[in-house]
Amino acid sequence: MRMLKVCLIVAGALLASGCGYNRIQQQDEAVKAAWSEVINQYQRRADLVPNLVNTVKGFAAQEQKVLIGVTEARAKVGTIQATPELVNDPAAFQKFEAAQGQLSQALKSLIAVSENYPQLKSDQNFRDLQAQLEGTENRITVARNRYIQAVREYNVTLRSFPTNLTAMIFKYSVKPNFTVQNEAEISRPPTVDFGNASSPASAPAPAGAPAQ
Repeated sequence: MRMLKVCLIVAGALLASGCGYNRIQQQDEAVKAAWSEVINQYQRRADLVPNLVNTVKGFAAQEQKVLIGVTEARAKVGTIQATPELVNDPAAFQKFEAAQGQLSQALKSLIAVSENYPQLKSDQNFRDLQAQLEGTENRITVARNRYIQAVREYNVTLRSFPTNLTAMIFKYSVKPNFTVQNEAEISRPPTVDFGNASSPASAPAPAGAPAQ
């Protein structure tokens, strides 16, 4: 009898204000579409890595640590199957995000070393690849932000009454999202750092030279 009352209450709530099932479906599809765009842009970046590494290697083969770091980071990204189902698995999603973040940092290091190699910086192929990489990073930022918004709207719907009852009945659950506390830093396109550390003016003066 008690179960019957609960069922009647749930049914009444769903009928009274709309079960929200269609809205859940629409927002779920929006999340999938946003996720596909994120994957497309990340793949676009991964496709640039081999040519970028080979170009840098041609001028700076001694930068083995940086070159290996980028290659290994790309390989790690490639081991993760970024399927639509991944967005429903918080642990897998976190692993994916960590791998992409590692590749982002490795690429920043790779671009930064070009400051030490004038011939590399002036190489047209390298400049073209760098421009493509920066453009792709900008597209990744846009795609990530759209995904964050789509997931936020979906999760709010699932947590709101009475749609949360529909979600419970049909076993829908909230989706993991990209962390946003470091979003500005993560999404910043790789750029060459013209810091003072690499500037000739910052080099220590020869022994016996007068202080500046």
